[in-house]
Formats: sequence, C-alpha cells, structure tokens
Amino acid sequence: MAKIKVYGHPISTATRLVLCCLHEKKVEYDFVLVELSAGAHKQPQYLALNPFGVLPTIQDGDLTLFESRAIAKYLAKKYEGQGTELLGNSLSEQALVEQWSQVEGQSFNSPASTILFQILFVPMSGGSTDEAAVEMNVEKLKKVLDIYEERLSKSKYLAGDFFSLADLQHLPYLDYLVTDCGKGDLISSRKHVKAWWEDISSRPAWKKATGKTP
Repeated sequence: MAKIKVYGHPISTATRLVLCCLHEKKVEYDFVLVELSAGAHKQPQYLALNPFGVLPTIQDGDLTLFESRAIAKYLAKKYEGQGTELLGNSLSEQALVEQWSQVEGQSFNSPASTILFQILFVPMSGGSTDEAAVEMNVEKLKKVLDIYEERLSKSKYLAGDFFSLADLQHLPYLDYLVTDCGKGDLISSRKHVKAWWEDISSRPAWKKATGKTP
C-alpha cells in the first residue's frame, strides 16, 4: 500500500498539526517539501492540488485533501484503533472533542495566529511589528486562556481525561508563542494551562513532528 504523501513545510503550523496527528496514529508517510521562500505553494503544480495555495495538502490514494483540521479528523477516523484514539469513544466524548476543537478554530486561533504573524513573520518579510495589534490580541487570548484555566481545573485535557484532537490542534501555535514569540507568561501564569501545556508538548509525537527528536 502506498504511503500517504504530505506536501508541506516544517515551519508551517498547519503542517506540524498534520505531522503530529500522523505520529500519534503511528502512520508512515512520505514528506514532500513545498519551498515557501521560492513561492512553490503559488505555482501551478501545487495549485493543482490545493487551489488556495496554502499548506499542507495530503494525497492518500485517489484522495487529495487540504485544510489541516479536516486532514487530522480524516486521519483520526481512518486509523481508528491504531495509535492514540483522538476522537473519544462514547458519543458524549466525541461531542466534547468536537466542541473544544471548534473552540480552537473559532476563539483561540485568531488571536494566537495574529500574535505569531506580527512578532515572527512580519519582520521576516522586512516589515515592522504592529505592537498595538499584538497587545489587542494578547488581551483577547488572555480571556480565552482564562476559560481554559477553568476547564482544565476540572479535567486533565480539554475534552476530558483523555488526550484528543482538541488538545493536539493547540500545539503548533502554543509552541511558537512560548518558544519564539516571548509569550510564555500567558501559559506559565495559569497553573492548569501550564500543566496541560507541559503535558501535551512533551508527547513523543509532537517532538517527532517538530524535529526535536528523530
């Protein structure tokens, strides 16, 4: 059986999400580097796979799939019973995984991605960080993380006492915020969020996805 092909780039948060999911599910894959600096993601060859020109995209047999959260859910369903169970077992567990996955996409992602973009990627492109935008989104993210703190005071992970896609989806942006953006205090100042972050970021699958272990 042919391996899944992942078209992406190691610096891409969405690529890291998909790679982490593959490692959690213990699925072998072939990685195809899409060179962002050369604009390969906007060239016809890649646009034929993903007309939006963003990373990543996977090919699994006849299926071509983009959007990292959709890819992760597909992998979690296809490889159910293999590796880490990421979707929950009962209907109520699955509903909570979906709920907190939606929270990540709707409430967490926007401020987190804006902070990362302004602090890390704008300067890389020769621009200047918009400090007002950073501050505004830090305040938004604080409110989200306060809700997480309350939730995580009652359960080990977001959807319950089991690691799931809901937790996994947070890893790429949290890692950048802590490691590269100097915003680790957002995590460390919240006891239960801190414990959760230390737990999920130490998972072998995440370390493999980010190249921190072979």
